[in-house]
Amino acid sequence: MKPARPFILTLKSAFLRGLGLVIVLSITGLIALNKDRMKDFEGLGYAGAFLAMLGSNATLILPAPGLIIVFALGSSLNPIGVGLCGALGATLGELTGYVTGYSGLAIMEQSRTAGRIHRWMERSGGLTIFFLSIFPNPFFDLAGVLAGAGKMPIWKFQAVAFCGKLIQSTLIALAGALSMNWIEPWL
Repeated sequence: MKPARPFILTLKSAFLRGLGLVIVLSITGLIALNKDRMKDFEGLGYAGAFLAMLGSNATLILPAPGLIIVFALGSSLNPIGVGLCGALGATLGELTGYVTGYSGLAIMEQSRTAGRIHRWMERSGGLTIFFLSIFPNPFFDLAGVLAGAGKMPIWKFQAVAFCGKLIQSTLIALAGALSMNWIEPWL
């Protein structure tokens, strides 16, 4: 990543950054309080995959069951379509971490893991975002915050995250489609 350009904090930019952080924290709180209602998205088909992944990925660090819904929908709908819709929702949801970092108000614990991800982001931010977005893990949120804090262009963050989330969502949906023949006899 390129070093951040000098930035003068104006009243307007401070307000917008603070507003962004309030919105992110509000979304995270709402999703955490309504986590058990995520299953309602299954009945919405492809839109359900989009909304479930949007909600699941909009939370910071807190896990939400979006991939379970993608798995289930993959068994009844076209898994490629489910993967695509899930990836779009997940990518948009990941903006919460990016905005938190971009706002400059992110507070991160200094740990070996955080330091390691920070070094990866400095060396090859795009590749770090890509690989961390493929696998379900809490470290992607940290990478998103660091991408925002490091002023990675938002289009680059979203494009690279989408590629990784597309692989993740499609593989989960395909697993749902292929495993239902094994699971159905047990139900």
